[in-house]
Amino acid sequence: MKVAFTAPMKPIDHPVPSGDRTMGRLIVRALQLAGHEVDVASTFRSWRAEGGEDVTREVKELAITEAKAIADRWIERGDVPDVFLTYHLYHKAPDWIGPYLCAKFNIPYVVVEASRAPKRQAGNWALGFNAADAALAQANQVVALTNADAQCLKEVLNDDVLTVLPPFLETAKFEVSHSVTKGSADGKIRLLCAGMMREGDKQFSYMVLAAALKQIADLPWRLTIAGDGPARGEIEPLFDPERTEFVGLIPWQEMPRLYRSHDVFVWPAIREAFGFVFLEAQSCGLPVVGGRVFGVPDIVEEGTSGLLSDEGDASALAQNLMSLIKNPHKRENMGLAAIENIHKNHSLEAGARGLDKVLHAALEHHQFKRRVHGGR
Repeated sequence: MKVAFTAPMKPIDHPVPSGDRTMGRLIVRALQLAGHEVDVASTFRSWRAEGGEDVTREVKELAITEAKAIADRWIERGDVPDVFLTYHLYHKAPDWIGPYLCAKFNIPYVVVEASRAPKRQAGNWALGFNAADAALAQANQVVALTNADAQCLKEVLNDDVLTVLPPFLETAKFEVSHSVTKGSADGKIRLLCAGMMREGDKQFSYMVLAAALKQIADLPWRLTIAGDGPARGEIEPLFDPERTEFVGLIPWQEMPRLYRSHDVFVWPAIREAFGFVFLEAQSCGLPVVGGRVFGVPDIVEEGTSGLLSDEGDASALAQNLMSLIKNPHKRENMGLAAIENIHKNHSLEAGARGLDKVLHAALEHHQFKRRVHGGR
């Protein structure tokens, strides 16, 4: 099929790296692997940090203008896609483009990674919430990447429309053929943390991590932090400079070696949807220590490939770190289990198979609706 693609939360060519941008790119890659042609129909970004009626109406107007321009291009070249796929839809990033084009050209509409927060039905985000709900109502298939999101979506979607597809990654990019030495030269366990340094949830994750590490200061560990951002000046002083190395923003090509040269990956994951870094770390054979938040339990096999604690619980995070620092056999076994978990459940090939099924289900659902409604 020919698939028109857009990502209203963050376009896949956005200059700032993030798990969201990475997942968007992987969806395109998986669709292509499954044999579909992907056309990035628009890079329009509907996401706004602040809501409000005036802001949302302005964004909607811009989105509809963009949709009309796309429609004109499709008509001019006589090349209408078979399906329209929108990645990441919620009240802060509604989609007006996909629904407009699907209605105009009578093609199936698919949403991948949708989330829904009923508390946003009122207040500044009400219009965005309603727009996202309207898009969900029009969709022929909606994919949730976490079971937590699926539970919220079940309030407005039937089972024949809703699918849970676990997040995935391109494992080949995280394979390192040459030997990489783990641990420090002084025998200390090397912990790795990777996250952007922004105010809000990311900064809070760093605060929780720093608090946890202070509770195990007597243990033999060293910490590497990969990441950068506007809150770096507030984050760096939280950590012991004698035991912490800040390596800044690392190009993705260098991340596999960084992962594999460490012993344990740790990230509190405050308010994370699922934490793409947990997929990357496990793919490289690292046991992970993180927060039991939203979709994290969907990608980390608790007790097998990693250890999870309640969100924001620094003491529990510290205990889990202690457990792995003190037990090399446990680290090794969890690292092997982590690789198995990724290859079995979260590979690009698994994502391609899942998305292919979603597209065909969307087409069947669309055709069924057309028959029921007399071809409309």
